[in-house]
Amino acid sequence: MSYQSLYRAFRPTTLDGLVRQEHIVKILTNQIETGRVGHAYLFCGPRGTGKTSTAKIFAKAINCLHPKNGSPCGECEVCRALSDSSNLDITEIDAASNNGVNEMRDLREKVQYPPVACRYKVYIVDEVHMLSDSAFNALLKTLEEPPAHAVFILATTEPHKLPATILSRCMRFDFKLIPQADIEEHLKYVFKQIGKEYEDEAVAAIARAGAGSMRDSLSVADICISFSRGKLTYQDVNEVLGGADFYDVAKLGESILTDNVSDALTETEKVIAAGKGVGVLSKDVLNFLNQCTVAKTCRNGQQLLNLPAEMYAEIKRIADKADGRKILRACEIFAEVETSLRYSTSPRIVFETAVVKASLPEADADALSLARRLDILEGKLKSGAFVPAQGGGSNAGTGGVSAGNASSGGMHAARPAAEEDFAPLPADEDDPFASPRSAGQAGQARPPFAEAPPEEHFEPDLFSMKKSAQGVNALLPENRRKAGAYFRQSLRRNVKNGILFTMCQDLDTAFEGDKFVLSTDSDTIFRRLNSEDNYKSVKLALESIGITDFDIRLKGARRDPAEDAVEELKRNFPDADIEIKK
Repeated sequence: MSYQSLYRAFRPTTLDGLVRQEHIVKILTNQIETGRVGHAYLFCGPRGTGKTSTAKIFAKAINCLHPKNGSPCGECEVCRALSDSSNLDITEIDAASNNGVNEMRDLREKVQYPPVACRYKVYIVDEVHMLSDSAFNALLKTLEEPPAHAVFILATTEPHKLPATILSRCMRFDFKLIPQADIEEHLKYVFKQIGKEYEDEAVAAIARAGAGSMRDSLSVADICISFSRGKLTYQDVNEVLGGADFYDVAKLGESILTDNVSDALTETEKVIAAGKGVGVLSKDVLNFLNQCTVAKTCRNGQQLLNLPAEMYAEIKRIADKADGRKILRACEIFAEVETSLRYSTSPRIVFETAVVKASLPEADADALSLARRLDILEGKLKSGAFVPAQGGGSNAGTGGVSAGNASSGGMHAARPAAEEDFAPLPADEDDPFASPRSAGQAGQARPPFAEAPPEEHFEPDLFSMKKSAQGVNALLPENRRKAGAYFRQSLRRNVKNGILFTMCQDLDTAFEGDKFVLSTDSDTIFRRLNSEDNYKSVKLALESIGITDFDIRLKGARRDPAEDAVEELKRNFPDADIEIKK
């Protein structure tokens, strides 16, 4: 006898042999035992979940003389007759290749003839959604009122393509995807029946590849059996599925999660050079990131993933070292890549762009990447990465924190800024921090802010700020262009809040009349700047350079029309005293 594929050789012959689908089995069993057999059934659901197998079992069971638990006995004369392939009482029709109106008209004529050896004449129409509109119309009346001896069983993976007139005339049964645990159990049963040794991890990998479809899982198992002559291992299954080497993918994933762009691109080149497709690599990376999510958040991650111990240990190590929000952001990026690759003519560029984007949070402006950047900045503050320049003066003279006080949680008062801190900028510089200079330190870059104890809140030194403003008025026409730079310089010198300073670096500044407007396109920065403490610090920093009227805005947000009207009145009547009442 010629070889039969596993999914054909182990196709169930009774309702008890179906894997899961208990809700359907129970209904069909009760109908057979009570004799309440309908005239039209619709079996729908994902591929490989047992629709056609159930239809064949049910067709025999309703004709069996002595059904057992709703299944055909296989011993009576009717069951033996139906086992003959020449029997015409059970007819299977492939609607994908017989989808015209003529085939349905032929069926409508033949259904009038009674069965030869059975009680019911059963028509199983597979892939029924492939029928044309005229074919559905030809079938409609017969399906609604068939002869007493006729039963129709329609099977489809896409029930939404069926006309409502067909759906309303059928008893609908929705088959569900089979859980991985049940697929694993059935695969182990099949392997034992054919005498094939296996590793549990290998069976779990085959079940995951099946994605809820028993037929797909058995097809993969068939290939794996031919690939491995000895014991079936996890590595064998991975080779059959065509995935990249686990440890290469793990190195790539670790490089992404640790923001190491160079290593990430190097590992990408290594895997692609080995002959793996970009689509396969993208899927493997996304699967690895999902495994990291499970390992980081679930105590029973080993049981959920069911991977070899050394592989799970590697995933756990990488996941524990990575930030949870970083893993989430990377998952979102590579989930979008899978869709983009379908329509791209340069898949490698799409993938490598995603690698760089996931590895560089500072290159992205979404909320998760911004939060990541703030976390990195806070970590640097706590570790003392920002140390004030030591220029031969006292500690108070540099505005820094002394080592003794820093260790004890204390601080020196901020030094009064010298007037040269607000010296006129060179003509080719808009930002004093692009090339900072101070007396006696020409060309030497000054740190953006001094280290501050992480647990203590710093209030701006208003006295120092007012003193440093002597001789500087940002409202003067010659200073307005540089008002943004003066504001950041005042903020840097007197408000020891590194996060606030960093958020203000990317603000756009402009004057609307005498109102100084600071705008950002980040909703996160906008909300943080309008918090009580930050707003107070910004206000005092602006007052120190002569600006008392300012506004913090979110780009794209609609402005109150009343404000525009007031501004226009002020421009038209500069000498008038305009009072705004709310």
